Order: sequence, then C-alpha cells, then structure tokens
Amino acid sequence: MSLSFTQAVAPQIAQLAFILLASPLIKGILDRGKEFVQGKRGPSIFQVYRDLRKLFVKETVLPEGAGVLYRVAPYVYFAAPLIVAMLIPVLTSYPLFMAFAGDMMAGGFILGLATFALLTGATAGASPYGGIGSTRARFVSMSVEPALIVILFAVSFTAHATIPFIVNQTLQKLAWSPVHLLLIAAFFGVLLAETGRIPVDNPSSHREFSMIDHNRAYDYSGPHLALIEWGGAMKYTVLGVILLNVIVSPWGLARYHAAWSIALAVPLVFVKFLGLNAVVVWVESSIGKLRLLRIPEFMAGVALVALCAVVLSAVGLS
Repeated sequence: MSLSFTQAVAPQIAQLAFILLASPLIKGILDRGKEFVQGKRGPSIFQVYRDLRKLFVKETVLPEGAGVLYRVAPYVYFAAPLIVAMLIPVLTSYPLFMAFAGDMMAGGFILGLATFALLTGATAGASPYGGIGSTRARFVSMSVEPALIVILFAVSFTAHATIPFIVNQTLQKLAWSPVHLLLIAAFFGVLLAETGRIPVDNPSSHREFSMIDHNRAYDYSGPHLALIEWGGAMKYTVLGVILLNVIVSPWGLARYHAAWSIALAVPLVFVKFLGLNAVVVWVESSIGKLRLLRIPEFMAGVALVALCAVVLSAVGLS
C-alpha cells in the first residue's frame, strides 16, 4: 500500500519536533531530580527553556582572532542530533523514509563529527580553558570509541543488522535474556560518558580545573552558547532514544500511520525517559566522579561487558 506524502513526511517531522522541543524539558527534569535526591530545592524543570531564551537575546562576544571554525562549530553541534533523529525510531516502530539512509555506525560518526567540531571550535578560540577542556574531551573520546565499536559489533552479531528499526525488532525477541541485559548495561555506560555524566564528568561542576564538557564552551556566549547547550540536551535525548527504543524495547512506539497513534507515542516515550532519568539520578547520587586517568578503566569495563554479550550470543545463550 502506497502512502501519501503527508503520511510519509509527517511522522518524520513529529520525530524531529520531539527531539527539538522535548530535550530541554527532559534535561530539566533530570537536573531537578538530582537536586531533589540531594536534598536541595533545585531549579524548575522549565529552567532550561528560560536559560535558552535569555541566551538567544544576548549579544555574541567573539574572542580576538576567532575564525570560521569557531563560528561554525555551534551550528554543527546543534544540527548533528537532529540528523541522527531521522535515522532512529523516536516515535514510530515502522521505518520512515530516511530509516535506511544510515545505520547505527553512521549515527555514531555523525555525533562524533559534532563532538570534533566543538573541540575544534573551542581550540580555535585560543582560550587556555578551552584548550584544557578540548584535551580532556579528546582523551575521553579516545576511551569511549573503542568501547562503542565493540558494542556495535555485539549488536550486529546478535541482531544480524545495524539498522535501528531492524535491531529493535530483533532484540525484542531476545528480551531480558543475558545477552540483552549485557547490551543494555554496556550502552548505558557509553551514554554516561558521551553526555558528560558521573562517573566520567560532573555536569553540575563549573570549576575550571575539574570540568570537561563545560570547558569546551567556556569562550562561547549568546546564541552560540544557546546552540551548544540545546545541542547537548538533544544529544542526551538521541542517545536515550537509541538505548530505550532500540536496545531496550520498542514498547510505546506508534505502530500505525494514523496521527492518533503517533500522538499517543509521545507521552509513552516520555514516560520511558522518566525511568531513564531516574536511573541516571541514582547513579550520579550513589558514586563519585572518577579521576581522569581512571576513565579508560571504566570504558574498558564497558567494552568487556559488550564482549561478554558477543561470547554468550556465540555459544547460543541468547
């Protein structure tokens, strides 16, 4: 049965709108939940929207000698999660017209390009703090990428595919098996590292000598900083979608092309994010930040978990 242009494009627009508009709220709920667990009053869950609004109306101050790379980096960092959102099942369990334009490896490359652009922009600002943050972030990326490759290999070995819309349906048949649980744990570790959460980085720290992610945007201001902050929130949401909708379960996703089915998927996916945020809050409130040189050991453990999934799948325990 052929679909009309509206039926084919509308779900894709809905997915982009969800990532674009719901990401600040998801981040706000995460920040508020962490403050609540620590006995603090904390900001409103809508505070991220207010911060973005104030940043967009402020003046952009450019460092002396900042070139094209410095100016372009925030836009690349902002656009990358939206591109990945067109390749993954955000609200629908059926493939959309961009579903086969790239697999999970392509999504990783796109997000990696965004990180590289921001690191290049921070270095181009010629700030010592930006240089420190970029160096540390590159060190973290060097530790994360091998683990991510092992995870992608484990997913492809288990599901015999790397297209997200196929992987989630295949892993659903192995739901809560040992291999499935190991893949969930491994990708959750990558999510913590890629989004600058504890134990890799402390997102609530703004001290120059302890932060990693914030140092990269230390020289940015105004709309440029707003794009970086918004892009970071969308990156967390996109990685969360991959974990929840691809690795864990496609539960809650729209199964039909009808508008009501897609509209119903929005609150259901949001409920899944509430559960993910609760787990992240529990982790960040239970353990401390690792020393920089201990991060490779943490990521090696993540890679080992993924490798165990490959071994169990190979011996038929999936």
